[in-house]
Amino acid sequence: MTDPSPRPDPEGGQQGRDRRRVTVVPDGPLLIEGPVELVLADGTAVESDRFVVAVCACRRSKRYPFCDTSHRRRVRTNE
Repeated sequence: MTDPSPRPDPEGGQQGRDRRRVTVVPDGPLLIEGPVELVLADGTAVESDRFVVAVCACRRSKRYPFCDTSHRRRVRTNE
């Protein structure tokens, strides 16, 4: 049987169920292992129970703060 309580790690964080993996996708969203609660700038909170949550990083999404792949419609330049 495993102990579900979080343990302090050497770097001062918590190890265990409170730690989430965040993956930064170049020119795309932030992928966060769920479930998550996101607190927006105005103080409102939104929740998602999904296994992986795509959070918009470009603010083009009509479902902000969640990604709807609007970033794909951007015209890219080779600069």
